[in-house]
Amino acid sequence: MTTTLDQLFVKVRAENRAALIAYIPAGFPTIEGCNKAIAALVAGGVDAIEIGFPYSDPVMDGPIIQAAAERSLSQGTGAADVFAALKCATDLGVAAVVMTYWNPIEKYGVDEFAKSIATNGGSGVITPDLTIEESDRWRDATNKYGISPIYVVAPSTGDARLAKVTARCSGFIYAASLMGVTGTRTSISSGASDLVARVRKVSNVPVAVGLGVSNRDQAREVAGYADGVIVGSAFIKCLLDAKSEDEGLKAITALAQGLAEGVREGR
Repeated sequence: MTTTLDQLFVKVRAENRAALIAYIPAGFPTIEGCNKAIAALVAGGVDAIEIGFPYSDPVMDGPIIQAAAERSLSQGTGAADVFAALKCATDLGVAAVVMTYWNPIEKYGVDEFAKSIATNGGSGVITPDLTIEESDRWRDATNKYGISPIYVVAPSTGDARLAKVTARCSGFIYAASLMGVTGTRTSISSGASDLVARVRKVSNVPVAVGLGVSNRDQAREVAGYADGVIVGSAFIKCLLDAKSEDEGLKAITALAQGLAEGVREGR
């Protein structure tokens, strides 16, 4: 089954560029504000949206995303809001996925979670803390509902394991650019391009790089070797720092426009 995400990577490859993927937690800065932010990101030129399932005990999230998740959770954001945000994105015509730790999936119901992703137009789910050895139930559910299981690989992932993990990915492979947590950085780790090159030796699935991209120059650099450029903390920081909702929305649209230009300059 071909998803909207699959179609996106066919499109950007034909245009000889990388896809720009934006991350935002559901319910941030507010439930309604999240929908406005998604619309602002799409207006700025992002190709796909990652909806974060806010979680109280994150493994991979840096302080900026943690602050956004805490605000979201304080407003009572739950699974229904995650799926509503997903539908908001897909209704706007962009590919969309959910990024979540395993516990919320298990709590909601493995089969039901996959079904709800598909029902709301989603293309897949990124599960940063789920190992391939523990994902049989999840794989069955994603196969049943025609969505992509997306796993995370890192510079520390050995070659033998890299082949095993990427063989179980579809949609795209999430390549963490460095060992550590999410956040904006002044430069992108040289390990990112090395990791992408290693992935390409064992898989034909598109590779998207996340962790640290925050400006046009970095987007251009990563777009030179990756199929997708993932940006999260930089957008969230704009919303956290803004004095008003309107100011925040304008800021993320402007940032998206610059990043969209960057990914088109990468090759």
